[in-house]
Amino acid sequence: MLRARRSFLVNRRLSLGKRLRKLGYKAYEMRNAGAVIHSHGMESCLVTMLNPQAKEFRITHMEMIKGIQGHGYYDELVVPIIENTAYENELTDSLTKAIEAYPKATAVLVRNHGVYIWGDSWIHAKTQAECYHYLFDAAIKLHQLGLDAATPDHGPIRRTIHSQIKDSQYEREWPRRWIVLDIEGTTTPITFVTDVLFPYARENVGKHLNLTYHTAETQEDIKLLRAQVEEDLREGVTGAVPIPHADEGKEKVIAAMVSNVEAMIRADRKITALKELQGHIWRTGFECDELKAIVFEDVADALEKWHSSGIKVYIYSSGSRLAQKLLFGNTDYGDLRKYISGFFDTTIGNKKESRSYKEIKETLGVDDPAEIMFVTDVYQEAVAAKAAGLEAIISIRPGNAPLPENHGFKTVTSFSQI
Repeated sequence: MLRARRSFLVNRRLSLGKRLRKLGYKAYEMRNAGAVIHSHGMESCLVTMLNPQAKEFRITHMEMIKGIQGHGYYDELVVPIIENTAYENELTDSLTKAIEAYPKATAVLVRNHGVYIWGDSWIHAKTQAECYHYLFDAAIKLHQLGLDAATPDHGPIRRTIHSQIKDSQYEREWPRRWIVLDIEGTTTPITFVTDVLFPYARENVGKHLNLTYHTAETQEDIKLLRAQVEEDLREGVTGAVPIPHADEGKEKVIAAMVSNVEAMIRADRKITALKELQGHIWRTGFECDELKAIVFEDVADALEKWHSSGIKVYIYSSGSRLAQKLLFGNTDYGDLRKYISGFFDTTIGNKKESRSYKEIKETLGVDDPAEIMFVTDVYQEAVAAKAAGLEAIISIRPGNAPLPENHGFKTVTSFSQI
């Protein structure tokens, strides 16, 4: 059934039978998994019982989240929950739908049953399994203390309220809301990006590459940028010059990298390869106190207010997730990451394409996209978000580009108006 060098690992009291292989094969087939662990660990069962109506497990701001592929400490980890059945082979359809609906997930919980966890190799799957079980256990303990694992400060669980309709009593949860924010021209002046961040990256790219050239991170940056430049050369993009391979010498590679980066920054290219490298350069700047991020005066108060009212705030920017975290972690109002549940960048899609916002909706596990508010200064991004069903608002800030007449969107000049 499986190709050579692909394996499945079984853990916690379950033998690997044909039915389990069928379920595990879905992760292999749809996520290119090298190994799948199926666990009946007690915490993986109990965590699905905390809220019998919940279709997801959510947790954020816990150190062990860093052990889950594609996640960091400040991200919100979301694991879909599917309903158990009497026979394991009957789970195939619901497991398939969950894997499709949550492209970032590397696990699926089965209520009152256990969890499926996958990774590139058995070592990766096992490492993630240990992290998942730790996080499930932490969520259970937080719940016992009356605390919410899904909020950045793990504050008190939001309780249900009662409504009287047609003389019948029922419980309904307080409505949850999501706000997704752009950065440049929305939370942060355009001038900070154009006059501070971009020049810093341009002026320090050669120094950064020289100092870090042999690190795995920089070699990956060079690999990504080389692939982008090769595509640019095929398409005749102005400013693109070939990047030599390593055997031609470090100096020639760096010189070509610098030339391409300078051209890309001048053209304001919104490409992942450039944004990843810029993020690594800015990290050095923030760590050395050569950079301090600027946000508009109303931003910090709004983030704190939304957070305290239970609203989940996310960032979606063309800058890399690392760059976003650096910016909000080093503002003139202090570290604002404690108010932010997660970060999205262009790896989820182009900001001017509606499918990117549909992907965000699926990643957040929101049924009704209208419950997500997207705030941006770019008209085309607002159009794309609206086409995906989100509520879109345009930010009017000093230095922002003028909007088309009769654009049809609500506008704000301050987050206090939201």
